[in-house]
Amino acid sequence: MTFVNKISKILLILFFNYVSMFSQNSFEEQFNFAESLYDSENYFDAVTEFKRLLFYDRSEQYSYSANKMIGLSYKQGAKFSDAIRYLTLAEINAPTSDDTYECRIEIIKINILRRTTSKALTLLDSLSADSRFGSDINEINYWKGWAYIFSDDWEKASATFAMIDSKHQLKNFCDSVDNNFYNVTLAKVLSIIPGLGQFYTGEYTSGILSIGWNVLWGYLTVNSFAEDRVFDGAMIGALLWWRFYSGNLQNAEKFALQKNLEKTNSALRYLQKKYNGAKP
Repeated sequence: MTFVNKISKILLILFFNYVSMFSQNSFEEQFNFAESLYDSENYFDAVTEFKRLLFYDRSEQYSYSANKMIGLSYKQGAKFSDAIRYLTLAEINAPTSDDTYECRIEIIKINILRRTTSKALTLLDSLSADSRFGSDINEINYWKGWAYIFSDDWEKASATFAMIDSKHQLKNFCDSVDNNFYNVTLAKVLSIIPGLGQFYTGEYTSGILSIGWNVLWGYLTVNSFAEDRVFDGAMIGALLWWRFYSGNLQNAEKFALQKNLEKTNSALRYLQKKYNGAKP
């Protein structure tokens, strides 16, 4: 037997001895260690240690719990595709229907966070229709409401939370957000009179400038036609007055959309930091 073969055989024996020494107690200690890393928010290290456990756990006793914790760790790191992949593995290896249900809810919550709303709603509908789980319809509607929040449909979110309780805290919150939005169509309609759309959205400086430029170029256009300078009137009207008038319409819409986005982001920050209930 060559020297290389002897070394290879020794290493192989040492490897299998190590695996055999990695007893059930060692597996449990490894899981607890990885879980402690997760609890202390060391998510990258937690993933490494849970994967190490899965590598040595040939009995696959930890196929559910370790995969689930890897998925949750990836979720905390905003690696949503990886999180769904490992939570799906956990669901496949779930020992009970309750564990399957829990994994499915976590997958739904990740779809809510990454705003794949249609996928989240489809999963919620399939969950409520699956007789294995005896799903709580209030919990289903709760996460549907959150799906609508993240898709910026506050009206539907309010209606969904109302199915749980007509005075639900999130129902009232969604109503307050929705009622505080600017009406984009109204902003454009008001801008038929230059500046009014900007005034409606609180952009007073822009509104005054819009009025000023439209009055100026409108006056010059009309004056040119009045003095029989048709070419000058046509050029000023087409190139300058129409440019500022159409820009006024676009600005009103842009300001309304921008202000609404700011209100949405502010509402989401409030829910993230101040809302004490379950969140995705």
